[in-house]
Amino acid sequence: MKYLPISPQLFTKNRLKFSQQMLPKSIAVFNSNDVFSTGADSTLPFEQHRNIFYLSGVDQEESILIIFPSCKRSCT
Repeated sequence: MKYLPISPQLFTKNRLKFSQQMLPKSIAVFNSNDVFSTGADSTLPFEQHRNIFYLSGVDQEESILIIFPSCKRSCT
């Protein structure tokens, strides 16, 4: 395990705090970092982008987080 367990409520609180600062009908898109190769047969260690981890707790490459508070229906 890379991190000690973190309460999911922390990430929910962080997303709510961020979305309250967004303008009406706006959308935020966060892309996680990719795995970067150093040559034909090796890669650099993956390090998640801080913003996407802060808002979601996701620590996985090739992930996308979309925050759209004005969505009229449940957008999961």
